Amino acid sequence: MRRYVHYLVVLCLLGLGCHPERQQFDKHDWYGLEVTASAYNSLSYQTDNTPSITAWGDTLKPGMKCIAISRDLLALGFHHNMMVRIDTFSDTFYVKDKMHQRWKNRIDIYMGKDVQKARDWGKRKLQICYAVKRDSLPKN
Repeated sequence: MRRYVHYLVVLCLLGLGCHPERQQFDKHDWYGLEVTASAYNSLSYQTDNTPSITAWGDTLKPGMKCIAISRDLLALGFHHNMMVRIDTFSDTFYVKDKMHQRWKNRIDIYMGKDVQKARDWGKRKLQICYAVKRDSLPKN
């Protein structure tokens, strides 16, 4: 498993070579993690009466590349607007929302208002890479 995570991190980094945000990626160290991924929509019956407002106060709009994270991932260094690469997508996603405390080791991928797309995605285990700013790491 460790070899697979290392391989995924290398693939994430190689995939960033031609990325337009290259300077931003150069300032980060990337780490791999296996999580359970599901999908969600900005609809009131799935959340509350303000379905487009995240736990951090961002306003979601269909087409945004963002995820919600389970709160236990905060202890690993996940934070608002953190960059995340998901092994089945070529895009970079940003952490914009937090999930209910009952969820552990989980991400929710935002799929706008397309309920069928979210249902088709379902729930699956997959690898992600997440970026931690180099200057935020403790100095030894």
